Amino acid sequence: MSLCYLNGRYLPLEDAQVSPMDRGFLFGDGAYEVIPVYSRRPFRLDEHLARLASTLAAMRLPNPHAEQEWAAMVREVVDRNPWDDQSLYLQVTRGADMRRNHAFPEVVRPSVFLMSEALVTPSRELRESGASAVSAADFRWLRCDLKTTSLLANCLLRQHAVDQGCHETVLFRDGFLTEGSASSIFIVRDGVLLAPPKSHLMLPGITYDVVLELAAVNGLPHRVQEILEDEVRSADEVWMTSSTREVLAITRLDGRPVGEGRPGPVSEQMHAWYQAFKTTVMRGG
Repeated sequence: MSLCYLNGRYLPLEDAQVSPMDRGFLFGDGAYEVIPVYSRRPFRLDEHLARLASTLAAMRLPNPHAEQEWAAMVREVVDRNPWDDQSLYLQVTRGADMRRNHAFPEVVRPSVFLMSEALVTPSRELRESGASAVSAADFRWLRCDLKTTSLLANCLLRQHAVDQGCHETVLFRDGFLTEGSASSIFIVRDGVLLAPPKSHLMLPGITYDVVLELAAVNGLPHRVQEILEDEVRSADEVWMTSSTREVLAITRLDGRPVGEGRPGPVSEQMHAWYQAFKTTVMRGG
């Protein structure tokens, strides 16, 4: 049985209830984080909480808890659930009001929700074969740097991939790579790892940061720069990264093979570095 936290109470997930007047329910007026947990240790918790605070500030939504309080709540939810490796979901909405109104309520009572489930990472078979992806125009709004619950555009773009039997949708805006519908995207050309720069058009990914840190520590040539759509389509390797997908090669894009049509040597090396980092830092190995 999964235990969650909702507005001051720890309770079974199936017993959790929110008001239909909650602005998260009515407007998608909320912020969220997905935090991987390895051996019951939240991964990069400080960075996730900092990103949450940044999103809340941009939303003009007061942060309902100090960082130490958030950390205690996260660890309590982790401890109350049965899995050693978990995917923890944290959400803050602007709360409920007496009537439906686009304008903010005069008195804000944020609604706070945390839940956890078993962490599912890509299978060995998928890692060895690589993922398939389609591409699409990035028609989302202009504040993709905010991790909000208003995710209709991302859902439509993700479903675009599912409808074609693929794992992800790679997004392009005005001829340049932004990210995936639910991931960051990297490419490799001539042995150099390339990442699109952080901006209001993409989420500042926690795993994105880890990948660039590992590249720097291990001497892998890398650059952060604008990446043309043609450069993606002719890349030697394309990857997706996220908290749950970790580092996963994309070996087919729009039905065509990427590079040689199998995970490339740089993606395999980065995956190994990432797993070693997890073992050393998170699992105490």
